Amino acid sequence: MKIQKHLILAFLFLCGVQSFAQKQQTLTYFQNDTLRLDLDLFLPEKASSSEKLPLVIFVHGGGFSGGSRDGGFAFCKFMAQNGYAAATISYTLYMKNKKFSCDGILPEKIKAFNFGVNDLWLSTLFFIDKADSYHIDPAKIFIAGSSAGGETILHAAFWNQNLMKMYGKTLPEGFKYAGLISGAGAIMDLNLITKENKLPMLFFHGNGDVTVPYGTAAHHYCPVNSSGWLMLFGSYSIFNHLKSMKGMTHLYTYCGGGHEYSAELFNKNQAYILTFMNDVLKGKVYQKHTIFETGKKNHLSAAYNFCK
Repeated sequence: MKIQKHLILAFLFLCGVQSFAQKQQTLTYFQNDTLRLDLDLFLPEKASSSEKLPLVIFVHGGGFSGGSRDGGFAFCKFMAQNGYAAATISYTLYMKNKKFSCDGILPEKIKAFNFGVNDLWLSTLFFIDKADSYHIDPAKIFIAGSSAGGETILHAAFWNQNLMKMYGKTLPEGFKYAGLISGAGAIMDLNLITKENKLPMLFFHGNGDVTVPYGTAAHHYCPVNSSGWLMLFGSYSIFNHLKSMKGMTHLYTYCGGGHEYSAELFNKNQAYILTFMNDVLKGKVYQKHTIFETGKKNHLSAAYNFCK
């Protein structure tokens, strides 16, 4: 399905979403002798007292070396205005002052993923432990992230906690995220996602992205002899994998778009994400692919025959 930009505003007016005032508070979700991690939580002002809130936790982008949690404020405010609890977290920026491209060191890149994942697990555990305090339903916790945040949430959803834990803590036995929303994210091993553990997933990604592959390719499209060579499975590859398993999924493709679209739906047109999350909570299952023509072209996007 192809949607032109001028139709987007019409879609937003037709969404019919509820609107709540929202309140914000800063909380420390983990602290030890050497580390303090904070988050900002946004809650609806007038949420129903009889029903616990679904929660979405947002992880910002920045190549595991930069960015900050205020990059998720607009998204979290929107979600709180529409009846969700929403949190945007700070996490360990392990690659700060380190190389994260082709000339980086592969084990260091993987360690950066691991720090981000463990911090996200800690924030999730914080909300599970404090579910009554913030009126949150632990069975309805979504995770969302852009770029490095998208890579973080994908690995957090499917990595083995007992194998990858760093702080001696794990989420409760049998815990499963309600779903995830990934902007230009990728996963290192597609085989981690199985019929048994699959989740509802929304993706958005430019298929001309030369930083994080839209399909299957090396990170930054590095040559195979690079010290930082790392194979990644991007949004399109994960989407097709989920389709083969009849999983609940929606992919938004920006034809010719690059990595500049990695936060597009978090900063604009958040109603697309809200619709998906509401559909998940209603138990809907579909496999949809929505295509946006950006007017941009490059050699990567030319490989996909669904783009003009």
